[in-house]
Amino acid sequence: MTDTSDTHPVEGEAPVRRRSRLHRLMRYLPLIAPVLLFGVPCWVLLYGGQNWPLPATLLGTALFLLGLAGMPFAMARGHGRRQQDRAAIIGDTLLGASWVLFTWSVLLGVLLRLVLTVAGVGESQDRARIVAWAVLGVTAVLLGWGYAEARRVPRVRRLEVPLPRLGPGLDGFRVVLVTDTHYGPLDRARWSARVCETVNTLEADLVCHTGDIADGTAERRRAQATPLGTVRATRARVYVTGNHEYYSEAQGWVDLMDELGWQPLRNRHLLLENGGDALVVAGVDDVTAESSGLAGHRAHLDGALDGADPDLPVLLLAHQPAFVDRAAAAGVDLQLSGHTHGGQIWPFHHLVRLDQPALAGLSHHGPRTLLYTSRGTGFWGPPFRVFAPSEITLLVLRSPHPPTSPRD
Repeated sequence: MTDTSDTHPVEGEAPVRRRSRLHRLMRYLPLIAPVLLFGVPCWVLLYGGQNWPLPATLLGTALFLLGLAGMPFAMARGHGRRQQDRAAIIGDTLLGASWVLFTWSVLLGVLLRLVLTVAGVGESQDRARIVAWAVLGVTAVLLGWGYAEARRVPRVRRLEVPLPRLGPGLDGFRVVLVTDTHYGPLDRARWSARVCETVNTLEADLVCHTGDIADGTAERRRAQATPLGTVRATRARVYVTGNHEYYSEAQGWVDLMDELGWQPLRNRHLLLENGGDALVVAGVDDVTAESSGLAGHRAHLDGALDGADPDLPVLLLAHQPAFVDRAAAAGVDLQLSGHTHGGQIWPFHHLVRLDQPALAGLSHHGPRTLLYTSRGTGFWGPPFRVFAPSEITLLVLRSPHPPTSPRD
């Protein structure tokens, strides 16, 4: 557990600085990213002194140029107004593959070449070709492994979370968190069913989904989301919106989750009781909701806690970890979030850290607020996870006071 309570010299100032830096970067990223993603590997693999035969150089250059032109085109058709799933799959795959190839072209193109030079291995051409084959080999291995990691049923991550204000009647309360399922162009209905089967083996009291259910409307992704209706919990199944719902008719997702038996916690709370003790379970819309223009959609913590006893512990669902500043100011005991995917494809986590106060796991904020950030259950866009495994999370809440009798 890391304590970040001393990292904010002025309340709200550091998050604002993080977001402003990211926004400035994102403004220019669509223009320069494709050129870098394809240009750097092209140079490292083909023009770094390898002296490949001319036909090989020309063919390789043509492939890079095709990727440079094809990726933005496919992304635009797949994620723009046309919403063509096949184009989205091609564009997303090219994006993920080019990111991994770019990363290892930079790392091996510098470090491995330096090591080979210092070690006196071969001539300049030999070293250049060793680097090229190493880049291609590492990229192929990571993409194959990353694809398998993205498509597998996530491992269950278990941890106990002490909440000082939790009464003994709720000691051992089992909370399962799934988030960022991102049902999308790749049909994952069978994967969805297997995830739900895994959740049901955990005997949860409360199951939470903290948003980004899918990329696409509820009508379009209904078949993939329908297995969520089979999830079991002894007390409640609750859901809050993520930012991706607001790209795809969020109210339709709220309505579908309600239809599947999940309670959308749209700036409201419910009370769960056992053995004379109670837990407030609250939820807020995603922070992007207000800018979506949908009537009544916004992140409103005061509304979510309206009428709740201030002496009771509060479990808050908020899609983005960045909401924790507001949660800590309100004295929330535990916030559950997703959104970051743990970076999804290393080393993208460095960009995520510019925008969010936590990447994954349990962290401490303010005098008593804990934040658990899930790496996500599914994946967004590129069907790869590299050094950022997906998860289904089981959190067992612990009271500082041992129960006098077994919990019901």
